[in-house]
Amino acid sequence: MSFSSAYKKTYGNRVSNFSNPTAKLILETMERKKSNLAVSVDVTDANDLLAIIEAVAPYHSHELFFKTHIDIIQNFDFSLIEKLQHLSQKYDFVYFEDRKFADIGNTVALQYSSGVYKIASWSHLTNAHPVPGLSIIKGLSSVGLPLGRGLLLLAEMSTKGSLAVGTYTEEAVRMARQNRDFVIGFIAQKRMDGVGSSEEEDTSDEDFLILTPGIGLDAKGDSMGQQYRTPREAIFGSGCDIIIVGRGIYGTDSKAVDTIAAQAERYMAEGWAAYLARINNE
Repeated sequence: MSFSSAYKKTYGNRVSNFSNPTAKLILETMERKKSNLAVSVDVTDANDLLAIIEAVAPYHSHELFFKTHIDIIQNFDFSLIEKLQHLSQKYDFVYFEDRKFADIGNTVALQYSSGVYKIASWSHLTNAHPVPGLSIIKGLSSVGLPLGRGLLLLAEMSTKGSLAVGTYTEEAVRMARQNRDFVIGFIAQKRMDGVGSSEEEDTSDEDFLILTPGIGLDAKGDSMGQQYRTPREAIFGSGCDIIIVGRGIYGTDSKAVDTIAAQAERYMAEGWAAYLARINNE
């Protein structure tokens, strides 16, 4: 497929393509920290969550995101959120709560703003399935937009047999185009340039952030259908912007500080090299 002009632009030069404060923050942070790495921390213990962040963030300054699943934490209380906010400010990174909202507008607005987790109060970015239609964006934006938050739509997924293909993906992109003030990009396997557009639409300058999961340097998949690509395949070959890496960094031991830091540095270096190759036409 052909990519829009954003594919070859630097992250810094793409800031003006967005009005959303979170999108601008992400691009500025990537440019400043020379990183397109999101560390996915899918653990069930609050202490492990904090330990992984502390293992990565203080040792080098390149981490862009920490992606959380706050609802799987078994020993959650709101003091954890206060600790997470402190670490974000101390080490200069962004939170992406991988909530995958999938309900009607009124319900997701309450899930986003209220309950135990109060996601909108601390997470810069979250995501949603487009299954319910435009109402899900309307509901989430009623909470997140006044706070300057951003939303990703799940246009594609990295699991084998995913139904997020074809017309489903096209509709997700169309929904995003109608809500550029809040929808800043997609969870996807490739750039969405021109997807779902009519022949009359000019999408040559279209720009959305593409965050992609399923990144691995040492494995091609897992026993539950996850499929892995290298950072170069994702960033250079498919035009994605941010690589999401979890188990490839922390494995099964959240307390192996030196190993976690080294693996994070490895993925950061590979992701950034792929980006430099992309913008320099290598």
